[in-house]
Amino acid sequence: MAKTLSISTLHLKLLTFSLISHILFPFIYYISRGLDLDRERERREKAEGDGAALNRRTQLVEEESDRAQERLATALQKLEEAEKAADESERNEGDRNRAMKDEEKMEIQELQLKEAKHTAEEADRRHEEVARKLVILEGELERAEERAENVTNNPKSLEAASEEYSEKEDKYEEEIKLLSDKLKEAETRAEFADRMVAKLEKTIDDLEEKLAQAKEENVGLHQTLDQTLNELNCI
Repeated sequence: MAKTLSISTLHLKLLTFSLISHILFPFIYYISRGLDLDRERERREKAEGDGAALNRRTQLVEEESDRAQERLATALQKLEEAEKAADESERNEGDRNRAMKDEEKMEIQELQLKEAKHTAEEADRRHEEVARKLVILEGELERAEERAENVTNNPKSLEAASEEYSEKEDKYEEEIKLLSDKLKEAETRAEFADRMVAKLEKTIDDLEEKLAQAKEENVGLHQTLDQTLNELNCI
């Protein structure tokens, strides 16, 4: 009897354990599974949120990168313009140096022009002086010839007058020849001086035109360079 009760009790316990196994364990499993799903959903939502934030951050970085690229392209373009302006400034510096040399050359040409004009004036003065002396000598020669004609009627003074006349004639002819040579030389110098004056005046006009053009180009270049540098400073 006691043994039968013990067996019944054992069956009851087994039955109870079986019921618990079929009912309680699945319940626990589903509860545990539900908790895992909640955590999985939370992790997924968090990952999605992190992904969206990362995408947004990536988009912002890309936009900022695009803007930086645009600013860089603008800066490079302006830098290139500044370099071109600097190169042009260097070339213009060479132009200024050439302009300074032209200006110095022009000053020398002006001095030469003044000297040439002075030479021309001196040649004209000497020409006038020689011409005046020639007129005087011709007059004296005519008077000497008249005196020679007058003394031909006086036998006593004829020989002396003839000798005096011959000496004066030789002297006058020598002076006339010397003055004629000086007159030709003065005329040659005057012609050369006139040509030199015309040449120097043309050279000075050309140099003044080049100098004015170089100064005008220099002003325009400095304005462009200043504008480019100001734009670069504003970046």
